[in-house]
Amino acid sequence: MKVLVINTGSSSLKYQLIDMDNEDVLAKGLCDRIGLEGSFLKQTGIDGKEFINKVSMPDHNAAISNVLEALTKDGSGVIKSMSEIDAVGHRVVHGGEKFSGSVLIDESVMDAIRDCIELAPLHNPPNMVGIEACKELMPETPMVAVFDTAFHQTMPPKAYMYAIPYEAYEKYGIRKYGFHGTSHRYVSNTAAEFVGKPIEELKIITCHLGNGSSICAVKNGKAIETTMGFTPLDGLIMGTRCGNMDPAVVTFLMNKENMNTKEIDNYLNKKSGVLGISGVSSDFRDLDEAVSAGNERAKLALEMFEYKIVKYIGKYTAAMNGVDIIVFTAGIGENNKIMRQNICSQLGFLGVDFDEKLNDKRGGIFELTKPGSKVKALVVATNEELAIAKDTVQVLSVR
Repeated sequence: MKVLVINTGSSSLKYQLIDMDNEDVLAKGLCDRIGLEGSFLKQTGIDGKEFINKVSMPDHNAAISNVLEALTKDGSGVIKSMSEIDAVGHRVVHGGEKFSGSVLIDESVMDAIRDCIELAPLHNPPNMVGIEACKELMPETPMVAVFDTAFHQTMPPKAYMYAIPYEAYEKYGIRKYGFHGTSHRYVSNTAAEFVGKPIEELKIITCHLGNGSSICAVKNGKAIETTMGFTPLDGLIMGTRCGNMDPAVVTFLMNKENMNTKEIDNYLNKKSGVLGISGVSSDFRDLDEAVSAGNERAKLALEMFEYKIVKYIGKYTAAMNGVDIIVFTAGIGENNKIMRQNICSQLGFLGVDFDEKLNDKRGGIFELTKPGSKVKALVVATNEELAIAKDTVQVLSVR
C-alpha cells in the first residue's frame, strides 16, 4: 500500500510517498513559496537523486498538481501513475475536543476542522486547503486526517482546565490542548519497543525539542500532561516563543508599549524566546557559536531553556509518581549532545546515570544511560510522516 503524506503550511507543502509494505520512503519533497514569486518544487527519490522544478504555483491546488506530476513523470517519477497512490494522510494541527484519534476524511470531518480554525488560525486553514486540493485532484482516493492534538485528549480535566471562569471553557473551548502529539506518540511507543516492555507498564517523559518545543508525560501509553496549552505559545521557552509566564505581563506590555492585540501576539510569538533573550538568533546552533565567542546573553538564553526542561521533567515525574524513561527527540533533542548532557547531568536525583560516551552517538535510537541506570534516557529520532502513514493504513483497514 502506497500512502502520500501531506503537511501543508501557509506558503509551503511538505510531502512523502511511503510504501507501507516495507516502510520505504519512495520520495520526499517540498513545494515552497506557494502563492509567491520564485516558487519551486524540490524532490528526493529513494535513490537519493534530487529533482528541482522552478515552476509557478499560485495556490495549493497547483502545488498538489506539481507533486503528482513529479511523482509520476519521466526523470523524477517513482510511480507510473497517480492510481498507484492508495491513500493520502494529512497532518492537521488542531482537532479540538472533537477528535481523539485519526479519522477518515468526509464532509463532516472537514466541517469539524473548519470549526477549529478559530483555535488554530495560522495552521488549520492551510491544512484544509491541502485537503480540498487533494479532494479535487484525487476524488476517488481515500484520505485520513491525523491531528497534532489528538494524542493529548486523554489528559484529565484537572490537567487541561484553566482556573478562569468555567463559562469561558463552555463558550469558547478555552483549555489546554497540547501539540506535537503525533511525535510524542511515535517516540514513546518506539522507546517502549526499544527497551522491550509494554508501553502500558511504563512512565515516559518525551521531550520534543526544536525551534518549537514541548514535553509530554505519557503514563501507561496515554498522555496525561503536556507543556503546550490553548496555543503552542505556552510551556517551554522556544526559538521565538516566550513560553509560560505571568499573564499580567501581557496587559502591562500592551499599556506600556501601546500595542494592540495583533502586535502583542507577534511580540510573544515571533520576537521572544531565545531570540528575544539573546538578541542573536532563534537558531540554537547560532547561540552555541555566540556562547563560544563569549556572548553572555546567548549563554543566558540556553541556560533558561535547559532550566525549564529540567523543571518540567521534575514536575511530570511527580505527576506520574515516577518515571522509567526520558526521551529526547526532534532537531535539538536528536542532535545537540551538549544540551542533552547539561540536562541529564541535573537528573541524577531521579536515577539517571548518564554516560558521556554514549552521548556521542547520532541517528536512529540509542541509550544515553549506563547499564543498570534506574531511569533510562534515550534519543529517539522522530518520524511524524511514518506515524501519519501508519495511522492512515490503520484507519482504512477498519472502515
